[in-house]
Amino acid sequence: MRNSSYYDGVGMVTECGIPPGSSYTYFIETREQAGTYIIHGHYAVEIADGLRAPFIILDKGKPAVNYDKELLLTLEDWGRQPEAEHLSHLQSLPSDKIPLDFKTGLVSGINGNYSAPFTVARSTRYRLRILNIGLDHPFKFRIPGHKMQVIEADGVNVEPLEVDGLNIAPGQRYSVLLKTFDSDSFNYIFNATMVADFTPVVKGLNPRYYIGAIEYRKDAPFKSMPLVSDNDLVWADEFDMVPLNKQKLLPVDRVIELEKRSKLMEYGLPLMGLGDTPHEPALVPTLLSALSMGDLASESAIYGPQSTVYVLDYQESIELVIRNPALRSHHMHIHSRVFQIVERGPLGNATAAGEPVIAVHRAGKYPMQRDTMMLPEFSYIKIRFKADRPGAVTPFQCHTGHAARGMLVVFLEAPRLLQKYQRVPQQLLDNCRKMNVKVSGNGAGNSGYNLTGLPPATYF
Repeated sequence: MRNSSYYDGVGMVTECGIPPGSSYTYFIETREQAGTYIIHGHYAVEIADGLRAPFIILDKGKPAVNYDKELLLTLEDWGRQPEAEHLSHLQSLPSDKIPLDFKTGLVSGINGNYSAPFTVARSTRYRLRILNIGLDHPFKFRIPGHKMQVIEADGVNVEPLEVDGLNIAPGQRYSVLLKTFDSDSFNYIFNATMVADFTPVVKGLNPRYYIGAIEYRKDAPFKSMPLVSDNDLVWADEFDMVPLNKQKLLPVDRVIELEKRSKLMEYGLPLMGLGDTPHEPALVPTLLSALSMGDLASESAIYGPQSTVYVLDYQESIELVIRNPALRSHHMHIHSRVFQIVERGPLGNATAAGEPVIAVHRAGKYPMQRDTMMLPEFSYIKIRFKADRPGAVTPFQCHTGHAARGMLVVFLEAPRLLQKYQRVPQQLLDNCRKMNVKVSGNGAGNSGYNLTGLPPATYF
């Protein structure tokens, strides 16, 4: 996304959206990267209704790790009705009457327990790409009887790391090496467990357990495997991973502290945010305001408090400290780049009932990099990145429906350089005008600091 934030697809941040009956062509430069990605809609919660798909960029030359064949597996949660209709119903209810919501899990697009088997050959090294393309729920994935070696996370190649299983948050992707056995005497089961960590445990509803087949031979019996506690298994963890690029820990020029906050409303679901106010769309996309406001583009105030914009200097090294004082995890995602994972730890002695306080983990000499990281309940994380993409308009958000409820901030890098180097496609401007959205001015579409017309912000 260097010099092309207008292809990032975030409604009222980097574009207006695509009006009904219209189109928009996204040109995505892939020369600088390879790996496992997701392409999805980013207007409200449309991702939940299926506007999402794997996006695989193959290695241009020899891959970092040799393998014989590839397999692809997607995991996702799926509601019983369109998400917008579902949320509209919830918003009509008193906040203390919101019912529990249990979704179905899909494996490669099919109800988990009915997915087609993965047919494998003996003595073969497979690259298995596993993606959580869903909206809300993490999955635990493992293949009892087989070890997996993590070789990639979110497009970043890593030194092979042997694990028993993966915890995969929405938006996260992994590639693992799977070495099949020399014998085809047995077939094997894989397990995909979907966990709604913000609702109570209800037998048959949460967690939901799904199984599928690793098929060596169609008529072979399934290998019986002993039950093993999750606590006795080795699960992939970013603090055990070493990226192949061996990027050293960045210095810190500026620390930005964010905290998950919420406000209970009389009706409907609570608003959420990462600071004093939840993110709400302005009347002009942030990108277009930054392009049109001259020297004032460097003033975060002109975007309006609801736009939650942080203006960054070019080449500034940023450390984000994100705190989660709540009883559910969040899955923090940054657009158009990766971040270094520096630290994860507990907020004091706070913990869910019956759960141990998590240990403090700190990065070594070569911190893992990825673009999505799970933020556990009652915990904090520290991550770093360098503002080395002049003009980038970079959302940072919870990769669930919480982003649509306000849990999103925007990093605007060197807006004066943005004005110098970026020219948005005419197709984007035409789409805005079809939607009666202004294409210049501050967050309210006015000049200077005049935000008249912008709805008042909500404060926590």
